[in-house]
Amino acid sequence: MTKVNTPTIAPTLKSLNARPLPQWFDDAKFGIFIHWGMFAIPAYAETNNNIYETFRNEYDTAVARTPYSEWYANAIKVPGTPAFEHHQKVHKGAPYSSFKQPFVDGLEQWDPADWAAKFKQSGAQYVVLVTKHHDGFCLWPSDVKNPHADDWFTQRDIVGELAGAVRAQGMRFGIYYSGGIDWTFNPEPLKTFGDFMGSMPHGEYEKYATAQVRELMERYEPSILWNDISWPTNQGSLFKLFADFYNAVPDGVVNDRWVHASWYMKLLRRKPVRRLVDWMIKRSLKNSEKEGGIIPPVIPHSDFRTPEYTSFDKIQKKKWEATRGMSHSFGFNQNDTLDDYETPEKLLLGLIDAVSKNGNLLLNVGPRGVDGSIPEPQLYRLAFFGDWLSTNGEAIYGAQPWHKAEAKTVCGLEVRFTVKGDYLNVIVIGTPASEEIQLLDTVIDAVNGETLGGAPVVLDQQEKTCCLRVAKSFAEGPAHTMKFKLNS
Repeated sequence: MTKVNTPTIAPTLKSLNARPLPQWFDDAKFGIFIHWGMFAIPAYAETNNNIYETFRNEYDTAVARTPYSEWYANAIKVPGTPAFEHHQKVHKGAPYSSFKQPFVDGLEQWDPADWAAKFKQSGAQYVVLVTKHHDGFCLWPSDVKNPHADDWFTQRDIVGELAGAVRAQGMRFGIYYSGGIDWTFNPEPLKTFGDFMGSMPHGEYEKYATAQVRELMERYEPSILWNDISWPTNQGSLFKLFADFYNAVPDGVVNDRWVHASWYMKLLRRKPVRRLVDWMIKRSLKNSEKEGGIIPPVIPHSDFRTPEYTSFDKIQKKKWEATRGMSHSFGFNQNDTLDDYETPEKLLLGLIDAVSKNGNLLLNVGPRGVDGSIPEPQLYRLAFFGDWLSTNGEAIYGAQPWHKAEAKTVCGLEVRFTVKGDYLNVIVIGTPASEEIQLLDTVIDAVNGETLGGAPVVLDQQEKTCCLRVAKSFAEGPAHTMKFKLNS
């Protein structure tokens, strides 16, 4: 780890929050998430609901019925669930640990350089690898002993090899760590959200998780610490971890999923309290017409927020990063068909929309466990992003929100805005039917512009309707960008 003679960040909230967001992360806009591990061997989850619908419709067993295949180790502990029945039928009720050897054997075919090249071609600027998910299995040869699971890691240094390959392609490398859940420390079957939030290990786990994250920091110098769920230590210890990270990696960033251990967490260990929480959440979900995913709570310090399978409706003052899989699962799910994958056009809109509102997109890939290959539908979507960004990246990388994030054309097409320097980028989602594009309720004070393909665009402001006339019609495509030099 890089040595810094004089620490510049103190382990206090004031010092942590005074630190500005590193420019590289604000500029990067697009990253790749990787969920890969033993769970990619059984590779099983239901596909009929997204995560939000699962909690709303199947609350009493929702945690064991999520569309997330990476939660398989918990799902097979709950009798009556599809995962439990599948496991009994296909794997004869074998222990979850039986999937370790097939995963390790598959590593012989894994090529980190090939992954990194594909991520680079997609236009991604950074990569975040799941180093330890909720099953506790580690993708690096950790020197920190797990007291409940011997040899619960890979001898091959997946983290180190991928970090090297990613950096060789000029991208940043970050690590995900499940700090709030580890089923080797707390193997109790989880069914409800109350169960889930009350299951954070404590006691010896506090030292274990802290030691592992510090080991990852020192060994791999990640640009991103991406924790999940919560964190088992008190606030003082957490702030010390943050300060040490920032002082060692001056341009590092941390996400917002570090809710530290507190009296509230201790209360949730009691079943009567969990049942009360469950009753309240279940009632709220049943009465809600909301659609979407998960938005973690605001915490005292983070560099960016992480809405999951959802986004924000308006421009956010604080930096954020939308995260999602290409299907309803992060880990590889053998049940996914082409219909279960989100269309590449809609995934791309997720990136454009996020950037227009001060966000990034962290798009997940879920490789197969048997050989480390990335499924074709996922590769296609990565290439789709790369093709579009090769022409339109100027409106994405390093761009900032305008005073207005979105509009519509008179024909109903969605429009997003970004600003880069003195230029306003107008991104039309879909392909306009004619050379004249009318933006409703939009005033642009600018001179004439051009498409990013070089075709001239005449701007004619008519009260609150902005008329853009393009010299030639657009070819069919997922989104088209025009740029205009602003007058002020």
